[in-house]
Amino acid sequence: MRIRSAAYTPFMLLAQICALLGFACYAVVLTPLQEEWHLNNLQSGLIASAFFFGYMLAVPLATALTDRIDARKVYFCGGALASCGLLGMAFFANGFFTALFWMAMNGAGLAATYMPGLKILSDRIQSGELTRHIAFYTAFFGIGTGLSYLCSGWIYAAFGWHAVFAWIALAPLAAVVIVFFCIPPLVSAQWHGPINLRMQDIFPIAKWKLVLQDRNAAGFILGYTAHTLELFASRSWLVAFFGFCTAYAGQSFLLAATTLAGVVNFFAVPASILGNEVALRIGRQKWVCIVMLISAVIGISLAASTGQSWWLIVALAVAHAIFIMADSSTLTAGLVISARSDIKGAAMGLHSLMGFGGGLVGPAIFGFVLDMSGSRSSPHAWIWAYTSIVMWGVLFVMYERRRGWAEQAS
Repeated sequence: MRIRSAAYTPFMLLAQICALLGFACYAVVLTPLQEEWHLNNLQSGLIASAFFFGYMLAVPLATALTDRIDARKVYFCGGALASCGLLGMAFFANGFFTALFWMAMNGAGLAATYMPGLKILSDRIQSGELTRHIAFYTAFFGIGTGLSYLCSGWIYAAFGWHAVFAWIALAPLAAVVIVFFCIPPLVSAQWHGPINLRMQDIFPIAKWKLVLQDRNAAGFILGYTAHTLELFASRSWLVAFFGFCTAYAGQSFLLAATTLAGVVNFFAVPASILGNEVALRIGRQKWVCIVMLISAVIGISLAASTGQSWWLIVALAVAHAIFIMADSSTLTAGLVISARSDIKGAAMGLHSLMGFGGGLVGPAIFGFVLDMSGSRSSPHAWIWAYTSIVMWGVLFVMYERRRGWAEQAS
């Protein structure tokens, strides 16, 4: 029997914030580590991408398990794994290759908390209420990442980069404690007995084909991929971009840059919630297309704003954060509502796998284009780098408009 209890949502939102505090640790210390470890921009981007590589490795198993056992148990493992990855970065990472390993472990831990956390909610809330709870859950991603920038920046300024990872490692464990004490286990009979998990359950190709046969579901998944490529590339390099802007103006930048990045991310919270409400009125597909085109224009404008007034730079950064996230909950809720109940876990797994695949390549593409077009010291290089990540949303809109996805009813 499904439990109707919206009271669980606040606890899951708080747990998600704790689980996400490790998200921006590396982004905050990217520039100092680049200098200390003598990394080029591509290597720096690859370390950021390793986080999403670990996510991609773990998410098929994590989501497959949520179709067989209470997602609460998967969540516990994810929190512990994320904490281990952060501690590894604090005490054992000493260069490019070791950082790749520990960042991948951190990403795998997030994979076992983020989508399983959403499954915890969907297993306990009636479908009539579900879309708004999903909107809040995805919106709170912005609060978690915003606090991650702020906390990491403050810790770095006071104690150095090792302390950033060491102290933040406590946060995923706090998420586990919240879920353990505040979210009761499910009692339905479907959650008992042997797991009997097979390779085709971890990589359910047949189920994924069924998901992709639905044009609506396929559109939401492809859109989420373009969305996360732009989102995570931007967030991985945002502190470095603000640092370049302040250095370009001849100012000291690190703490101010991290604080700005954190504040900017908070604007994503109402954007995701309100974006879902707008999508419910004008249609999910139409809203996604509008948002992606506006986000692309603002992203390039932000990159071109170096040397201009700080009011303009911050305003463009806030606008970019708003429109990056304005379709996030719409894409996720659309997929969850579209998927059949018997393959919902597999659909969510593919959605997350493809989406964070975009997160995997986005930071690396950004760093590669920076290297190829003049490195971090060139204003024009930042324009090309931002163009390289916002163009995918434009291409997605062109493709989906051509095949008529945006004309269908949500």
